[in-house]
Amino acid sequence: MSSIRNLYDGKKPVFSCEIYPPKKEAEFTDINNKLEELKKISPDFISVTYGAGGSNAGKAVEIASYAKNSCSMEVLSHITSVGFNRKLLEEGLNSFRKCGIENVLALRGDRPAAMTDEEYARRDFLHASDMAAFIKNNYPDFTIAGACYPEKHFESPDLETDTDNLRIKADSGCSFFISQLFFDNDAFLRMLERMKKRNIDIPVSAGIMPITSAKMLGNTVTLSGTSVPKALSDIIARYGEDAEGMKEAGIDYAIKQSQDLLREGVDGIHLYIMNKPALAKRIFESIR
Repeated sequence: MSSIRNLYDGKKPVFSCEIYPPKKEAEFTDINNKLEELKKISPDFISVTYGAGGSNAGKAVEIASYAKNSCSMEVLSHITSVGFNRKLLEEGLNSFRKCGIENVLALRGDRPAAMTDEEYARRDFLHASDMAAFIKNNYPDFTIAGACYPEKHFESPDLETDTDNLRIKADSGCSFFISQLFFDNDAFLRMLERMKKRNIDIPVSAGIMPITSAKMLGNTVTLSGTSVPKALSDIIARYGEDAEGMKEAGIDYAIKQSQDLLREGVDGIHLYIMNKPALAKRIFESIR
């Protein structure tokens, strides 16, 4: 099995992107075609996510397996501590292993709407770091990635506490990080400085999302809490009613954001492409 962590040692920067299972069953027939398109772009790896609390987890395994075994792409599979107890986690890891996948992104994940307060409090893994430690101790052949937050996790009281939590994740078994999406490169670079001061010496890929509509930006900010710099808000003001102009300006912003980060020597660029391989193609061709 190959460890994605090794890519950061042998190749810098590392280029990757995210795919997720569609919400509608009818759309699953097209996802393999999207993976074939991504294969032509040759990302260093793709990550495969799923819904809140592990919904669509079975489909996510199918997609990850197809990407790995039919498209020969390296795969990082998401797992969430809020969605898995120990038994389900072991079953999920064994399913990944059977597919030849031994790279996982350990996340806490969003609380499912149907989960009661009692169920939430009695979870086997209260934090992503708890789950990472369990995997490290019981499945040492797996490579574990973690998430980081340039503007801190929304539940964290301050940036220092958030950095402390990254230290815990690294000590628990995470060997590289992928950041939450952000639009202000200075916020990402300041996070790297905080990590450096805490001797958190593991690679970090910068999470970049191309904004292709004003509505998309609104939804993204609501869900992630990411701040919007003036340069991006000016784009919205100028192209908000011009769909094609907004799309092109949003892609250009993501390209320039990535180019600036590469000049700063970042370890990798991870694109949140909303299952649109054409976006990955445009951006990767511009920044590679």
